[in-house]
Amino acid sequence: MDPSKAEEPQLRHVEKDVLIPKLMREKAKERCTQHVDVFSRCCKDAGFFMVFRCREENAALKECLTLHYQDPAFFEECKQEYLREKQEYKQTGIPAKNRKQKLPTSM
Repeated sequence: MDPSKAEEPQLRHVEKDVLIPKLMREKAKERCTQHVDVFSRCCKDAGFFMVFRCREENAALKECLTLHYQDPAFFEECKQEYLREKQEYKQTGIPAKNRKQKLPTSM
């Protein structure tokens, strides 16, 4: 058995198939902001006819996102980030999104 595999924590189904892909979607949107902005602007300008008028923008956005979704290195990066957040939660008991908020100063 490969020693590096023994050290890696076992992921539950929900972590591997739901939580990590959710993190991937969020990070992929950040990396494809230019395409997201162009598509959003097109949809806003086209209104009801956005389905017909924004096909090219939608295709470019899908291509950018799919490129990230299918990248094994990107999955591994997101998995490691998820594992770090999970470990911090175990240590502090505070979820990551609450930990990032500024604590109130004196009242």
